[in-house]
Amino acid sequence: MCDSRHDSNGIKKIPVDEAVGTVLAHDITEIRPGDFKGRAFKKGHVIKKEDICRLLRLGKEKLYVLELMEDEVHEDEAAHKMAKALMGPGIAPGGEPKEGRVNLVASGGGLLKVNQDALFAFNMLGEVMCATLHDNTVVKAGQVVAGTRAIPLTLKRKTLDAAVSIAQGAAGVLEVKEMRRPRVGVVITGGEVYHGRVKDAFAPVIRRKIAEFGGEVVGLSYAPDDEAFIEQRLKALLDLGADLLITTGGMSVDPDDVTRFAIRRLGATDLTYGSAVLPGAMFLIAYLNNRPEAVPVLGIPACGMYARNTVLDLVLPRVLARERIGRRELAELGHGGLCLQCDECRYPACPFGKT
Repeated sequence: MCDSRHDSNGIKKIPVDEAVGTVLAHDITEIRPGDFKGRAFKKGHVIKKEDICRLLRLGKEKLYVLELMEDEVHEDEAAHKMAKALMGPGIAPGGEPKEGRVNLVASGGGLLKVNQDALFAFNMLGEVMCATLHDNTVVKAGQVVAGTRAIPLTLKRKTLDAAVSIAQGAAGVLEVKEMRRPRVGVVITGGEVYHGRVKDAFAPVIRRKIAEFGGEVVGLSYAPDDEAFIEQRLKALLDLGADLLITTGGMSVDPDDVTRFAIRRLGATDLTYGSAVLPGAMFLIAYLNNRPEAVPVLGIPACGMYARNTVLDLVLPRVLARERIGRRELAELGHGGLCLQCDECRYPACPFGKT
């Protein structure tokens, strides 16, 4: 007589040498250190006589056959339903469920947004999980941004329903926002640069950072520390079709640092000066709202010349994703906003900007 039994989860256990002809109810993983880790037998495989030796080598002296109760769901079915609920715009499944797990990928390049409150509630249920990249990560098409799975082999339907409800209530926990390709106007301020006494170091930095997002610098001007002069240069760049303005320098509290006053004279509103990021504490952001689409104005302090990564790297992707940045958003950057200025920079694979 077959030595089989049912445990509390409704799983039937069968000795492997008596399992010929039975159907596997779950995947079986094989690990060969340094060589291979993957699926050796797939759910639904019919056990053959020649499989027995391999199964024994994998340490499978008994096999499990699921006998699901009406209130239970198999891990793969649960993972599929959870993945579907977690996906917002710009997110796609990264394949069929495997061993109860589904990866989620970016269907296009953009800015990853994670509803952290909904993600926390989802993971607090227990027996289900979702792990993601950090919120506000710039991602490429096809990049894995999250993974979800049912932790046990079988999941109670009420737990699955609760997980799906949380994700659907958030209209998808994950989203990838498309980032526009900006037409940028740049004004580099400072009498020392304007009069040619000091070589400009800002322009190459700004051009490189804009090019990384497929943008174009439509015009670049130099200006002394004069409010009216800076204002006129900014107006000229708007006439060239700039939909994003960047000013550099003149952002400190010294009397001759007047760039932020010129930005206000231009008619900018919602002006926020100061961020909780180092380097970049004297950063400014404002908006010209008297246009068909509001034009952001970014004021970059002097640190942008010599620091490889600054507040600009954290804010620019969000601006290009058409997010409105103000005091709250800049204050939230304080957690993780300290750049360690490592000898070998690994940004963005580092703590900088990660909340």
